Amino acid sequence: MAEPESIPRPDELETWYHLSEVRIDGDRIIYYGEPLIPENRLHEELWPAFQEAGYELKLAHPGDADGTALVAIPTGSVGSDGVPWTNIALFAATILSTLVVGAAGWYFVPFSEIAANPLSVLQAWPFTAAVLGVLMTHELGHYAMGRYHDVTVSLPYVIPFVFPFGTLGAIIKMKSRMPSRKALFDIGVAGPIAGLVATVVVTAIGLSLDPIEIPARLLEGADSGDSIVFNHPPLLDIIAWVLGEPTSYSDPSLNPHPVIIGGWVGMFFTFLNLLPVGQLDGGHMVRAMVGQRQETVAALVPAALFAVAGYLYYVRNLGLNDSVGLWAFWGLFSLFIAYKGPADPADETAIGLPRITLGVATFALGLLCFMLVPIRLVG
Repeated sequence: MAEPESIPRPDELETWYHLSEVRIDGDRIIYYGEPLIPENRLHEELWPAFQEAGYELKLAHPGDADGTALVAIPTGSVGSDGVPWTNIALFAATILSTLVVGAAGWYFVPFSEIAANPLSVLQAWPFTAAVLGVLMTHELGHYAMGRYHDVTVSLPYVIPFVFPFGTLGAIIKMKSRMPSRKALFDIGVAGPIAGLVATVVVTAIGLSLDPIEIPARLLEGADSGDSIVFNHPPLLDIIAWVLGEPTSYSDPSLNPHPVIIGGWVGMFFTFLNLLPVGQLDGGHMVRAMVGQRQETVAALVPAALFAVAGYLYYVRNLGLNDSVGLWAFWGLFSLFIAYKGPADPADETAIGLPRITLGVATFALGLLCFMLVPIRLVG
């Protein structure tokens, strides 16, 4: 709880706000009074000073008082004892989920063996390290650049899941207002760039490792059920060509090393994150690059994704399991998040040609991660 002597009272507060009362509510500090300037300008004038003091500032209209209240909330992303327990718990759960999925799905360890000896999942640690390595590097890129620009961002939240990857990815939360378009661009682009570097490294390592031998018990029943095929993005083929390594084998008993899947995940999630809509990295980048015209670009994204799904279904005659459902889902998802839009920076100064060039290059690299049909179900 904030102590009375630690309550921030920046000079800007006295200049732009007629303060009548201060209350402490848990870790929140509530300033009651009347603004001396319009509310939107009031927030812009006071936000930097409170941000420097370690607080996020919000405006409120309390029902038990007249005027506008200012609510200052500590910007830390930790628990009451100073430990980010939620982040730690999700990270631990995702380590477990990727180990289990990796062992059963990519190292072909029978579930009966996992049940009898849970430690058998540890042989999938390279898969877990690869998948979480690219995801965490991506998010930590955002985190580091956020700290550089004094924007309060949370530690990464990693989401555990089931097959095929054991995770749905990772996110961070921006807890304070974006100070400028330059900061918005830098934070937005840092994740894809950092993630792509990690993806290239992980892919190169995976291609250099020996393939995994598929057990005879699975080969004998290969024709009796469906199997999932992951198609290669152009970037993966380029890396394999540079290294002179194969991405597949003529021997049906050999499977590429599971570490390559970490690279595949990095490329796939990079492309999705670079969609120029809403709170995705691409949405933030385009908002910083073109300003308010980002809304026009964002409006085209759902239509484009639905068009891809329609093309695959009606022209290529693919089913919902053959990436049609994937692009249809992302069409709906992008339509939903488009309404919220990207972060709204306080300073609308243009970001300049060097950042524009970097943004265009990043989107170009993202296109190398695109696959018209990422996943196919083959019977």
